[in-house]
Amino acid sequence: QVHLKESGGGLVQAGGSLTLSCAANGPIDYLNTMGWYRQAPGHQREFVSSVSSGGVRNYDDSVKGRFTMSRDLAKRMVYLQMNNLKLEDTAVYYCQADYDGLGTIDWGPGTQVTVSS
Repeated sequence: QVHLKESGGGLVQAGGSLTLSCAANGPIDYLNTMGWYRQAPGHQREFVSSVSSGGVRNYDDSVKGRFTMSRDLAKRMVYLQMNNLKLEDTAVYYCQADYDGLGTIDWGPGTQVTVSS
């Protein structure tokens, strides 16, 4: 089991950029996937992006071309570079560790991203 901690959230103007980081307290090489999710007020938590153990990345259509997920296995870190931020990107962003693709997951506490006009 790994414990996750996100950082890098904040207030940014529309069109701006932020980079989120997620630190794990243990190896992440063996995880099925690591992912980023977000939850806006009054909405369910939704998928943003993921990277598989083999390095394959997936993105929700709403962020394709604007967000880039990366990882540093040696540092036990994953990142989410967010460019051209929109008002609708405002949410709490969560890092997720998926151990086996069968529902065994852990979450970080989240970091708030607020995009202003």
